[in-house]
Amino acid sequence: MDDRYPARVAGPLAAEVAGFRAALARAGYTPRVSQDNAYVLAHLSRWMEAEGLVPGELSAAQLERFARARRDAGYRRWRTAGSLRLMMRYLRERGLVPAGEEPEASDPAGLLLAEFGGYLRSERCLAGRTVQLRVHLVRPFLAGLTGPDRTLCLDRLAPAVVTGFVTSQSRIYGSGSMKQVTVALRSLLRYLFAAGLAPRDLSPSVPPVASWRMSGLPAGADDGAVAAMLASCDQTTAAGARDFAVLVLMSRLGLRAHEVTALRLEDLDWRAGELAVRGKGGRVDRLPLPADVGEAMAGYLRLRAPSAYREVFLRLCGPAAPMSRQSAVETPRRACRRAGLAVFGAHRLRHRAATLVVNNGGSLAEAAQLLRHRSETVTAIYAKVDRAALAVVACPWPEA
Repeated sequence: MDDRYPARVAGPLAAEVAGFRAALARAGYTPRVSQDNAYVLAHLSRWMEAEGLVPGELSAAQLERFARARRDAGYRRWRTAGSLRLMMRYLRERGLVPAGEEPEASDPAGLLLAEFGGYLRSERCLAGRTVQLRVHLVRPFLAGLTGPDRTLCLDRLAPAVVTGFVTSQSRIYGSGSMKQVTVALRSLLRYLFAAGLAPRDLSPSVPPVASWRMSGLPAGADDGAVAAMLASCDQTTAAGARDFAVLVLMSRLGLRAHEVTALRLEDLDWRAGELAVRGKGGRVDRLPLPADVGEAMAGYLRLRAPSAYREVFLRLCGPAAPMSRQSAVETPRRACRRAGLAVFGAHRLRHRAATLVVNNGGSLAEAAQLLRHRSETVTAIYAKVDRAALAVVACPWPEA
């Protein structure tokens, strides 16, 4: 590590650069990552000096201005306020910058959203990411019901207000995202009625999004693409072995990204040849552990660093911690780029697992069991992939 890096440090945060760099190194980040983050903190210090700012004035708005300045200057990394979270956490712990801007306790809309999120987690058993998305999507709806004095005017709730909000959001989102908006809004309206905050349930007044189910074939990754993705993983390294095992779990057993990261060492029953999968809503299913999947898992575990964490997959950069959901989401995308393929995500591999079941003579019930669907109607789209069976019942087009 070069002790002179970064070479030019000036501004109100100059004295913190070396300490920040050392703190990252102690936390387990590589020397290069520590150096690069210290360089950005030095840049932030110089920018604050040019803007005439002191550390106490470094608010979220000022941080966004700094990120915009980096974007305008052509920098390729640390271009958003979110990417600066490590240095901001360090500066907050040092007491140099204000704490994060949290919703005020006196804000009725913020309190209601917090209670709504708790309801989704405890009563509806939704995953954390789903809760965050729904709360985010209904926030503008409650903003429209907030008066100038920040009071929440739920007495203004009416079908016209609901349809007007959906119409306004349809100018922003496409049909796929609008489905998420309407689902979140129905959840909020049901909650308001159940909590006694609204005199009636207005969820039926949410207009449906024009979209037709079962209108296309499920898009699954073909065998050649999956083989190329797997071949791109260097299984002699911990990173390559981890990516290989994750891709095999997704393509063979149809595991979702959060199910991959939730796997624990005790979920692997090597003697019985079974795997416990923690799915949506706290559901736990046991799936058979095929030989190739077991080999991929064992190959990674041999190279896995010793850790007190019981999660199977660990992060490879920074402090020791379980692999994040976002890292699992990015694993097939990185493999696509390495293999020179058009980039696709984990859900395409999940589709492939289901189509393999149907194409090899399995029933829809077996595909539903593999995907852990609660209803076989969700799995019905995979009936289309059996084109030979569909050809038997297809009627010829009448000729004129």
